[in-house]
Formats: sequence, structure tokens, C-alpha cells
Amino acid sequence: MLLRSLKILLLCLPMTAWSIQHYTVRVTDQKPQPRENFVQGLEILDDYLYVSSGNYGQSHLLRYRFADGTLDHSRRMNARVFAEGLSVLGDKVYQLTWRNRSMLVYRKSDFEFLRRLPISGEGWGLTNNGIELIYSDGSENLHFISPNTAQVLRTIKITENDKPVRLLNELEWIEGAIWANIWQSDRIVIIDPANGAVTGTIDLRGLLPREDRRPGTDVLNGIARNPKDGSVWVTGKRWPWLYQIELVPVTEVPETQQSQANSR
Repeated sequence: MLLRSLKILLLCLPMTAWSIQHYTVRVTDQKPQPRENFVQGLEILDDYLYVSSGNYGQSHLLRYRFADGTLDHSRRMNARVFAEGLSVLGDKVYQLTWRNRSMLVYRKSDFEFLRRLPISGEGWGLTNNGIELIYSDGSENLHFISPNTAQVLRTIKITENDKPVRLLNELEWIEGAIWANIWQSDRIVIIDPANGAVTGTIDLRGLLPREDRRPGTDVLNGIARNPKDGSVWVTGKRWPWLYQIELVPVTEVPETQQSQANSR
């Protein structure tokens, strides 16, 4: 009788009550990086680290040798452009702009500018699933677009416990899911790209030690998976370190952490 009652209770609970996995992280490695980079986009590919660094008059597209951090190539942006997310797909690098309503396309080998593609609204984070580009615009929506035309193919609404999750920032496609920074928070959410549901949330509070913070040190932003070994690296805007992290499941979630889901 007790077992039957428990089964009925579980069936009555909403799926989101038990399907979202909460994590903290374990740092397994760290690499120095230029503190001046206002990281808006991050990607690791073929032993190179690609960085989109933002701010008006300071925006750059950068490529470093991942092994030792040596700068391999850079391109300075027009002073009227605020660079945002980036993604490398095929032989091209794609870079969003914040309020210019455009995505810039470069040849991967030498960062030669190829063309400008129009997007609707603001550009925030950018990633790809191997076929389509996926970008965020600061809202609760993620847009899947054609890499050739930037035409929107579909849009999904991101929800956590049936509530919209806004301020989605830097993105990374990891093992069939989308990881997203939440702007002005120390949290990353893991998103099911099929329906937009948040399936996991990662707490990174305290990742950058207080002694490494200076005036101008900004928020957590930047997620990159190294396809060579599957490692995941994160950083922030004007942070001196890249951190390699492993997820540590949390069995009990503090009420204060649960309440952060939609905070700005």
C-alpha cells in the first residue's frame, strides 16, 4: 500500500521537480590568459584557442596556441563594433556583433574578412551543432540559423521549471546539449536543444579567487570544450585564468541557489 501511494505521488509530481541535475565543479587544471581580454566568445579547435574580445574600440578576434598561450593571429575590429560570441564551423569563423545587427564571417586560416550576414536584434552568444549556427540575443530564446545566409531555421524558448531563462550569454555545444552562461551570474545551464528545457545547472561561485580580482574584472563568461580530449574550460571577462573543470553532482540544493534561476 505504501509503495503504491509513493508511485502515485511520483507520477503527480511535475517532471521538472526531479529532472534538473545540480552541479558544482572540481578544477583539474588552469592556464594563464591575457587579463585584458573581455571574453565574449571562446572555442577550442585543432589545438588553437579562439577568443572574441569585446567593448567598443577594443574588440578583437584572436587565436592562440592552446598548449602555451602564444598568440598566433589577431584581427582588430572597427571601433563602432562591439564583438560578441564566436563559433568555428568548417573553414570559417563566425563572430557576432552586439548591436550592429550583423554576424561577421572570416576565413579561418588567416581571418580574412569574407562577408557580413544580417541578424535580427542583438547578438550575444554563438555556437554550432556541426550543421547549424545557434545564437542567443539576451532573451530566453535561442535561434538556429543557416551558416550561409543567417536565415532563422527555428527558435526554441529556454525554460527552467517551466519558467523562462533570460540573459543567455556565451554558448557551447557539448555532447548533444547546449551549455549557456547566464549574464551577471556565476551559473551555467545545460539545455536540451530539442525542447529548450534546462536539464542541469552548474554553480561556479568562488571559481576566481578574490586575490585574482582587480578593478575591471568582470563576470564569468566563456565555455569551450576541447574536442581532442573532451575537457571543458571556462573563464570570464578580464580574468587571468582559463579553468578546466569537472562536474560534481549535488544531492541537496540550497534554497538560495534554487531562487537564482531568473535573477539578473
